[in-house]
Amino acid sequence: MQDNARPHVAGVCQQFLQDEGIDAMDWPARSPDLNPIEHIWDIMSRSIHQRHVAPQTVQELVDALVQVWEEIPQETIRHLIRSMPRRGETSNRLKDGA
Repeated sequence: MQDNARPHVAGVCQQFLQDEGIDAMDWPARSPDLNPIEHIWDIMSRSIHQRHVAPQTVQELVDALVQVWEEIPQETIRHLIRSMPRRGETSNRLKDGA
């Protein structure tokens, strides 16, 4: 399964999958992201970008990411996990054209 992002649907990627005998599932464009970590990455990215001073070095970025990670409420993570069945149902409806 892949999410139809441009890099994934590029001809070279499709050819690689075909050459390797890998069958990819059809997946609707703009389907809800089913991986909770993608939402966590989004939360972290927005938090880093909202800072008044952007990290200037790799170490500053690492430190900022660790701090942001530790500030994410556990309830936010639980909510993302609990939302998986609902997002899966939505995704199935999109895939089926409903």
